[in-house]
Amino acid sequence: MPFTFSDHHISDYYRDGYTVFRGILPPSLIGDLRRETEIAREVAREVRGDQAQRIQPVGKYGDRFSLQPFRDYTELPELVNACQRVLSPEHTFAGLDHLGVFFEPAHRPWCTRWHRDITARSKGVDPDEFDRLTIDATFFTQVNCTLYTDVSTWYVPGSDGRPDAPSEPVAAETMPDTEGLSHEETETLNLDYCQRMPGAVCLVLEPGDFALYRPNGWHIGNYAPYRKRATLHDGLWKPETRAWYDRWFAELERRNRAD
Repeated sequence: MPFTFSDHHISDYYRDGYTVFRGILPPSLIGDLRRETEIAREVAREVRGDQAQRIQPVGKYGDRFSLQPFRDYTELPELVNACQRVLSPEHTFAGLDHLGVFFEPAHRPWCTRWHRDITARSKGVDPDEFDRLTIDATFFTQVNCTLYTDVSTWYVPGSDGRPDAPSEPVAAETMPDTEGLSHEETETLNLDYCQRMPGAVCLVLEPGDFALYRPNGWHIGNYAPYRKRATLHDGLWKPETRAWYDRWFAELERRNRAD
C-alpha cells in the first residue's frame, strides 16, 4: 500500500517520542540500497571485524561502493516532506558524512545496553543547557530506515524529554554476562534483558519503513546473526542542532587531545 501521511504521525511522535512512516521507500530505491549495502557490510567487517554492528559514515567509503542511492534516499521528496511536516521545514538529513548502516553480526548474538544517547551527564555536555534543549522535541532526532524486516530496536514510549523513572536505570544495569554461553542461551538472555525494561516495545519495521525517533528516550539494539539487517541510521537536524553537534564534537576532540 502506498505511503500516506496522516496526523497520527505527528501525534505519535510528540506523545511517544517516535513515529513510523510505513513503506515510504519505493521498491526501486530499496533494491538500489540493498545492492550497495551488501558491499558495505563486507567493508564494515573488513575494517571492524566480523561482529561489526555498523559502517559510519558511508561518505568515507565512496571509493568502495556507490553513494548515489544514499543521496537519492536523503533527497526523496515524499520522505523529506513527511519529516518536515512532523518536525519543521528547517530540518534536513545530517548528510553522508554522518549517515551509517546497521548490520547483523556475523557469528554471535549480542545487544547494546539500554541507554539514552546523550544525557546531562554525557562528557562535554553543559547540564543546564542540555536540560533546556531536551524539552524541545525537535532538537535531538534520529532515524532508522530498514531495507529488510528488522526487529532489533526496542524503545520506551514517552521516555524522551523526562527524567528517569526509578526502575529504568535499575533495569538497564541488569545486562547479562553471556561470555562462554551458547548462541541460544545468549539470544534468550539478551531478549529477556530487552523485555525487562518497563514499558519497552519492539519496533517491528518492514522493508522501506522509516522510524523517526528521539534518541534521548530509552532504547536498545538487539541482534542475531540469522536475522539479516541493513538499516540506514542518520540524524535529522535543524540548524541549531547542527551547530550544537559541531560544538560538542569539537569539545570532545579537544578533551581527547588533552587526555
